[in-house]
Amino acid sequence: MVSIFRSLMVLVAGVAAVAFFSSCGGGSGASDETSGKLQVVATTTMVGDMVRVVGGDAVDLTVLMGPGVDPHLYKARPSDAAAITSADLIFYNGLMLEGQLADLFNKASQRGKAVVAVAEVVDQKELMADPEAENHPDPHVWGDVALWRQSLALVIDELVRALPEQADAIRERGAAYDNELEQLDAWAAARMAEVPEEHRLLVTSHDAFAYFGRAYGFEVVGIQGISTATQAGMADVANTVDLVKSRGIKAIFTENSVAPGLIESVKRDAGVIVGGELFSDSTGAAGVVETAHGESYDVSTYIGMIKHNVNTIVDNLK
Repeated sequence: MVSIFRSLMVLVAGVAAVAFFSSCGGGSGASDETSGKLQVVATTTMVGDMVRVVGGDAVDLTVLMGPGVDPHLYKARPSDAAAITSADLIFYNGLMLEGQLADLFNKASQRGKAVVAVAEVVDQKELMADPEAENHPDPHVWGDVALWRQSLALVIDELVRALPEQADAIRERGAAYDNELEQLDAWAAARMAEVPEEHRLLVTSHDAFAYFGRAYGFEVVGIQGISTATQAGMADVANTVDLVKSRGIKAIFTENSVAPGLIESVKRDAGVIVGGELFSDSTGAAGVVETAHGESYDVSTYIGMIKHNVNTIVDNLK
């Protein structure tokens, strides 16, 4: 089972949080005159982690949405508008994940800001439909590590364009991270294959794991729809209960960005356990390290997020 411990003490966790989710001022141009670094804004923790890894010390990074924040419902705060105004480069997921920030991004683009939707470069043939929205696909592409890798080249190119003098270092970090993601994808596939086929049903709060399920051979049922703005009814809960009972599933899972009420209802009515909390629309909190199966990983990173999810699912369903 996964054991969780706090790294060192609260002070260290606080420092890590400040480092990752730092707010930055600064003017326009290639970099902030005070820090000498490129001012970059990212929306979600997954996007932010990729930018952090590739940009390294050359960027001052502001991540708008912290751990546990639901991007579907997120509304911009005054501090977000200020960060976007002072940013040199803005990265967001796209595919309507951060739909309520669209006006801010459009205005920033009209002012000449570089605004980059990292998920919109994913091969269109690989995108999955959103049954609740005909005009845009399911935005949760990070669930499939191979698809998420497709966004990396765009992040590298945009950072090189903004910081040409740092091109070699940026490309070197990007290549190293690409190799890590390739290994992560292979590891996840091997671990998920440990679950017998008859147990490969993943039940979660909302439908954020379709790409994950397709990539690693699982049927996925989210009680809510793809967007958490969709309200689940009693029939959705009852249908999920019937499915869990009929398939003899051992465990179902809550999510860190969605209230657990629906899953708790299914747990009670189906007589199953909650196997743990999965990271769906954000990574875990800064400063939290997990140890499982002989390795440790920081759940505030994308790699740690995927490892946590895979280990939690496999350990409870196999």
